[in-house]
Amino acid sequence: MARRDARRDDYDRPPRRDRDLFADRMDRGDRGQGGGRDRGPPRTDRDEFAMQSRKKSASPPPKKKEPTPDLTDTVPITERKRRLTQWDIKPPGYENVTAEQAKLSGMFPLPGAPRQQPMDPSRLQAFMNQPSGSAGNTALKPSNARQSKRLFVSSLPPSATDEAIINFFNLQLNGLNVISSADPCISAQLNKDKSFALLEFKHPDEATVALALDGISMEDQDNMMTTNGSTNGSSQGIQIRRPKDYIVPSAADDEEYQEGVVSPVVPDTPNKISITNLLPNLMDEQVTELLVAFGQLKAFVLVKDASTEESRGIAFCEYMDAATTDIAVEGLNGMELGDKNLKVQRASIGAAQASGLEMGVNAMSMLAGTTSDNLDEGRVLQLLNMVTPEELIDNEEYEEICEDIKEECEKYGAVLEMKVPRPSGGSRQSNGVGKIYIKYDTPDSARKALQALAGRKFADRTVVTTYFSEESFEVNAW
Repeated sequence: MARRDARRDDYDRPPRRDRDLFADRMDRGDRGQGGGRDRGPPRTDRDEFAMQSRKKSASPPPKKKEPTPDLTDTVPITERKRRLTQWDIKPPGYENVTAEQAKLSGMFPLPGAPRQQPMDPSRLQAFMNQPSGSAGNTALKPSNARQSKRLFVSSLPPSATDEAIINFFNLQLNGLNVISSADPCISAQLNKDKSFALLEFKHPDEATVALALDGISMEDQDNMMTTNGSTNGSSQGIQIRRPKDYIVPSAADDEEYQEGVVSPVVPDTPNKISITNLLPNLMDEQVTELLVAFGQLKAFVLVKDASTEESRGIAFCEYMDAATTDIAVEGLNGMELGDKNLKVQRASIGAAQASGLEMGVNAMSMLAGTTSDNLDEGRVLQLLNMVTPEELIDNEEYEEICEDIKEECEKYGAVLEMKVPRPSGGSRQSNGVGKIYIKYDTPDSARKALQALAGRKFADRTVVTTYFSEESFEVNAW
């Protein structure tokens, strides 16, 4: 029976191949537990490869799952309130007032100034119903504007720099009998490609004298002769012109002129005449003799070096009768005098100013229409009455304002560049502060934006829009 049972046990044992593999595992287990059984025959290369394959293919342990965050107090994105911008906020009292009426009334805040008190609609309506205002034309004072002190200069030599241009014009103007201050040219700003520069002077009349240097050459600064390409026989010199938004100053009403006395001071007025390319050896009497052939002179001055009395070939004059101005300009311009041709034109060339003693709503409208029509439509817009210096000082608020404005302006075309001047140097009255400048890809986009944004509301203020010179935009001439 014992032998039969032993034989039955042999039948129940697995085949040899499996038994050897199983025994090998058991041997490893016994050895790990301190058993003294023999390991048996060595493993084959195939067994080793199989074991390594099983080790490599073993799946990595599952990662520990992070607990699900508590979203009980989280507002769904579909229910979140959109951040409010400052566009189209209706100011109290202006709900039924057009932007044009607000501009003409003079009662809306100045650009950059916050509204201090609510608007009284009845007061505005009473103003609009007046037949004429009582303010004089001197209230505008365009001669005090920065544009009257600025000039654009082009056709500059490649070696020109800001400092070189300033030094050149100061060299030409210092010591003249019509210049009252030293170093009248205070700044020059070249654009990136040096195709033009913006000059600024201390006084408007100094800019008018510098304008008469049109055609002078910068190559030889020792040469002090002037204009129309006559410098040292040169056929081409620098070109000088007024800004496009320059407004001709009004005639001075507070100055009295004695009958028969020619004033030696010729102020900037619409009837001031510039005569250039004069022979340097001509004296005052000879030039005036030429001019009085067209009418009686009110004022006249021949530009000279104050120390040497040497003429610079430039003169300014004004006739007693304003109607004589155009006749004299037409008759004298191009006249041959010696070996030169005179260049005669109005000294103040720009947008005509409304005339008359009373500047009511109609006159103001005429002035606004005249200046805007004479400005070329470009790609740059100027937005006024939108921000205050206090809002621009804070970095976070500044970035938010820029984001709001750019997002709205991009609805009308591609915005190439936006400039929002900020207060600098601790001063809140820095140039351009309170104004926003937008440059579009095309004039058509700028026109659409101007029409759409004018009269809109931003931060409880009425937006005023106008075109701005691309040249001034490039050199940050605010």
